Amino acid sequence: MRKNKFKYTNSNKRYYTLDYFYKNKFDSKVFKVSLNAGFSCPNKDGKVGFGGCIYCANGSGDFAGDVLKPLSVQFEEIKNQLLKKWPHSKYIGYFQANTNTYADVDTLRAKYEEILKIDGVVGLNIATRPDSITAECYQYLEELSHKTYLTIELGLQTIHEKTAKLINRCHNLECFVNCVKELRQRKINVVVHIINGLPYETKEMMLETVSFLNKLDIQGIKIHMLHILKNTPLAHMYEREKFHVLTEREYVDIVCDQIELLREDIVIHRITGDPNSDDLVEPSWLIKKFGVLNEIDKELARRNSYQGYRKSILNYVHNLIDSYIKNNDIVVDATIGNGNDTAYLCRAVPKGQVFGFDIQAKAISQTEKLLRDEGHQNYQLFQESHANIAKVLKDYKGKISLVLFNLGYLPNGDKTITTKASSTIEAIQSSLTLLHQRGMILLVIYPGHEEGKRESEEIHKYLGKNHYEYQEFHNTDNAIAPYLIEIQK
Repeated sequence: MRKNKFKYTNSNKRYYTLDYFYKNKFDSKVFKVSLNAGFSCPNKDGKVGFGGCIYCANGSGDFAGDVLKPLSVQFEEIKNQLLKKWPHSKYIGYFQANTNTYADVDTLRAKYEEILKIDGVVGLNIATRPDSITAECYQYLEELSHKTYLTIELGLQTIHEKTAKLINRCHNLECFVNCVKELRQRKINVVVHIINGLPYETKEMMLETVSFLNKLDIQGIKIHMLHILKNTPLAHMYEREKFHVLTEREYVDIVCDQIELLREDIVIHRITGDPNSDDLVEPSWLIKKFGVLNEIDKELARRNSYQGYRKSILNYVHNLIDSYIKNNDIVVDATIGNGNDTAYLCRAVPKGQVFGFDIQAKAISQTEKLLRDEGHQNYQLFQESHANIAKVLKDYKGKISLVLFNLGYLPNGDKTITTKASSTIEAIQSSLTLLHQRGMILLVIYPGHEEGKRESEEIHKYLGKNHYEYQEFHNTDNAIAPYLIEIQK
């Protein structure tokens, strides 16, 4: 666990906040001024479709300015309202309503640069569709990105083509991916919008959307909850079919899972929806925006997790260590390897004791150096197989709180020297005799090589045959990725 401040936040949030990003980039509070530049949408006028996306009431510009007023007037009116809350700020001009690249370049230039002339404007955010940027427009956006801090916001909503057709998105995933590539080739920042709770999507499908985005070169994400607005095709569909609408508890659970999956370098611009209550059909809980945000914070704290938590199975291990181990406990690293786990244990039990085992002299010397450099004194290392753990620590039977195994081979070492199923199972048996009544064994298993696969299979056979209760933790569906087994005595 990150015991103090989290990495990308100035308010101890467990995710990369936009406020933190702006303050670090511009050395100031920055807020967006939402504008309605009078653009249309190719999904409404027949170019790619009619009627728009089924959830769209007014071009996703609920909080944009009055389209009947000039852009500079819209900007001043909204800016002056926001300045009451955040004085001494800088501004981002946010072209929000409809598709804001759906015009010729001369028209775009006139509208964008009208806002850039305003004192205090440090950038533009332009919301658009991936099928609505021409070659000439890409060229102009690249030129614009050299003048100001430019971000293009792309509506994806879901990676699942069946859902995209259902919501009348009228472009496919390939179109979106190609657009991201075109923008990033020009070093233009990309923020992606996704929607949770789209009709008939499962939790797994929503998580797959985030997993897919992790592989793309994007800089930000907006996570929305589907809200059903009056007089939209979605409202009529809901009246007919009464499809499931996520409860607040379900939404919070899904968002926290998505945050755990999301790369830690992706800025989270939005984490819930913000509908106009007068237009809202469902879900009614979405009106209490700050209540939803608080529930997300509370759930992440309850899980003791954070953005990018699922990147490494070792985050699960560290979470369990932090939650369970006391600072005066006696613990064992049964496979010290490069010493990082041993050092973590030393930090976890500053008033306790850490015993470390490895058969390789290189592992012992590397770990010794690391622990000395960090100033630890609460450890003892043994160049011994973990199969001998009970013999070496015979005086500590019933006193050990935790035995940690990180199986496989020494990172950056000889990959032919690896833990073996037979000695590992013997070490597990021995470790159980050392644990006190509430003791725990943690096994990080890597089935991505031949011996590791065999070791994984044999450990499962052993645990099943002896009827041990255990839990498994996987942070990916990849069958050869490392995973965790927790055995409690």
